[in-house]
Amino acid sequence: MTDATERRSIRLINPNSDSRATERMLVAARAAAPDWLRIDGSTTAASPRLIVDDSGSALATRAVIDDSNRTTDHGDGVILSAFVDPGIDHMRQRLGVPVVGIGESSMREAAAIGRFAVLMTTPGLIDCVRRYATALGLTERLVAIPGTTEDPQTLMADADRLVAALDELIRRTVRDDGAEAVVVGGGPLADAARTLAPTSPVPLIEPVPAAVRRMVAALSRGDAA
Repeated sequence: MTDATERRSIRLINPNSDSRATERMLVAARAAAPDWLRIDGSTTAASPRLIVDDSGSALATRAVIDDSNRTTDHGDGVILSAFVDPGIDHMRQRLGVPVVGIGESSMREAAAIGRFAVLMTTPGLIDCVRRYATALGLTERLVAIPGTTEDPQTLMADADRLVAALDELIRRTVRDDGAEAVVVGGGPLADAARTLAPTSPVPLIEPVPAAVRRMVAALSRGDAA
């Protein structure tokens, strides 16, 4: 187990190129972290501003791989903070520290509760998320991936409309799909997830804090990767 007095440092990488979103993710991550864990953030400038489809995910994957090849000090661990965890396999193979993704972390946490849904503001990634859940062996637990219908960047620029749209999706998937837990699918949605969690009718899993919890567990166990 990790000595709580031993300071550890990890990197949170935003595979979107929006540095303001990185700052919001860091706020959520640091709020979930123990005192002994320092979290620094970085933004992959070569990625799309917002990953909205498979081609954007592919660009982000290349950006993350380039970042991992270029960076010499990754600290004691890395969190990938985009929901489809672009580049995570490469980083796990290359780095000798734990690498966790917000997508895997949050879906595994939700699946441990029961049948779950993943909310998306990027409908173009729904098939990608479904494939990822299948690769993680979570297909039987994933009951729905409902998505908003507005332009993602326009919707995410209006905090009140975003929260209202996600709240409607939460209540609909609980009622219609029988979801017993709900994941808000995206690192840039960290603020909205924190706002919605207290009023959700079922446990609402915030991806960034879920990844922090998974990282803390890995560091406490002394995992190498």
